Amino acid sequence: QVQLVESGGGLVEAGGSRRLSCVYSVRAFVTYATGWFRQAPGNEREFVAALGWDGSDTYYADSVKGRFTISRVNAKNTVYLQMDSLKPEDTAVYYCAARGGPPDSMAEEWSYWGQGTQVTVSS
Repeated sequence: QVQLVESGGGLVEAGGSRRLSCVYSVRAFVTYATGWFRQAPGNEREFVAALGWDGSDTYYADSVKGRFTISRVNAKNTVYLQMDSLKPEDTAVYYCAARGGPPDSMAEEWSYWGQGTQVTVSS
């Protein structure tokens, strides 16, 4: 069974940092693009960051560029999202995703999803 399991969410003060992790259960995912999306209450799921399978291509939403960093360690089947200078508007459930093609900013283009982890940024 294909699984993506996120961890690392929690409560953090504005200006603080948090690192999210996503472990994927299928070794084949080392050849997949991986990404992070988020969804706040009442909002649609939005793109945050994505990374090609070999780590050479990275993409960020304008709202997080310069503050968030996506990375992966294929030997550990793990993708990370380092979040710095957090703002209250970053509060959302964060989802890890994987797909067999290149990175894409559209949520519907991603095939595999984790269960999500809540990040709450207090002002």
